[in-house]
Amino acid sequence: MAAASRVYVSRLAGLQVLGPDGESVGRVRDVVLTVRLLRQQPRVLGLVVELATRRRIFVPMLRVTAIEPGAVTLTTGNVSLRRFTQRATEVLVMAQVLDARVTVTDAEHPGPAAVTDVAIEVTRSRDWVLSRVAVRAHRARLSRRGAVAVVGWDAVQGLTPTDMALPGQGTAHLISQFEGMRAADVAQALHDLPLKRRHEVAEALDDERLADVVQELPQDDQTDLLMHLELERAADVLEAMDPDDAADLLGELPDTEAEALLELMDPEDSAPVRRLLEHSPDTAGGMMTPQPVVLTPAATVAEALARARNADLTPALSSLVFVVRPPTATPSGRYLGCVHLQRLLREPPSELVGGVLDAGLPKLGPDAPLSEVTRYFATYNLVCGPVVDEQGHLLGAVTVDDVLDHLLPENWRAPESQEGTTRG
Repeated sequence: MAAASRVYVSRLAGLQVLGPDGESVGRVRDVVLTVRLLRQQPRVLGLVVELATRRRIFVPMLRVTAIEPGAVTLTTGNVSLRRFTQRATEVLVMAQVLDARVTVTDAEHPGPAAVTDVAIEVTRSRDWVLSRVAVRAHRARLSRRGAVAVVGWDAVQGLTPTDMALPGQGTAHLISQFEGMRAADVAQALHDLPLKRRHEVAEALDDERLADVVQELPQDDQTDLLMHLELERAADVLEAMDPDDAADLLGELPDTEAEALLELMDPEDSAPVRRLLEHSPDTAGGMMTPQPVVLTPAATVAEALARARNADLTPALSSLVFVVRPPTATPSGRYLGCVHLQRLLREPPSELVGGVLDAGLPKLGPDAPLSEVTRYFATYNLVCGPVVDEQGHLLGAVTVDDVLDHLLPENWRAPESQEGTTRG
């Protein structure tokens, strides 16, 4: 199939990048432009390519030999693996240009508009430049959406880095790219965005989706996003987060700000978070989730398996069902023991969980330090363990991912070391 000499950038999103022998390098995540002075035609510098490891690298356009409907082919499979970092003079098309508010000076379509796509094309000198811009005219709020028009690059004003730093830009194209992506991958993409775009995307995401993404961000990004939101919205997002993650985040804020957010949260959601904040963050009580799978001994194996199948549970949390005397809400009635998921799979559905208990598995106290919790998981080959107080009440459960969060460096969610991230 013939290579294209003009390509609309939105069609490049997610396109596979191949070496000359057909080996996969990664996928296109963005296109890097430089907007020059004196109304010179914007030049395409290269592609932001995401590797299988989620690292984003820069591939110069001179390395691109062909852009086809199914893939981008490079002249060589040897590319620099340095992490891409955006320079002040550079603009990211998908992250910053699409949805940008511009002014069209074209005689047929004059006035304010929003960018819906841009076309890039190769010149005789093998340079790629921005040649055409697809725009949709702004209309009154209650009127129909304006039609899309394609105009020359020189008929559009407002594509400079200074213009795109202004607030109020739309996020429809960015949000559409995140559909179907795991929260951790969206968090990585969000982390790589310019700060202004990161805030705009956060405001556009619904509370549940934003809560899932915030939980996967580096600590500094978490606090920055939360503080950028209006207080009521921030409280709504905290309510949608897992209580242990919400407690970790609030624990990083000044006491007055944390208390203000807790006051705005629904009491039913803030109560478990307050209990978690009573414990040191590096103890079992500070790391645990207060919402494990908890049943009474009269529940059947079928009920236990149904609870374990809940899609909202992590694999670690679903590995153990905890059995207590009523009430089952934490802090529960007297803790009786647990049932391992593998045991549940071997028992008849009508069997009562009270009859298949593992009552001998040691318990963790809420004040158990990180070192003790780590040894506990290693000793008993578990990914989840009960946290029980001195009175025998189940307070919650610690999972192996909670432990890893505390064993890894504080900035482990952030990109790898920035050493050698500059481009020549």
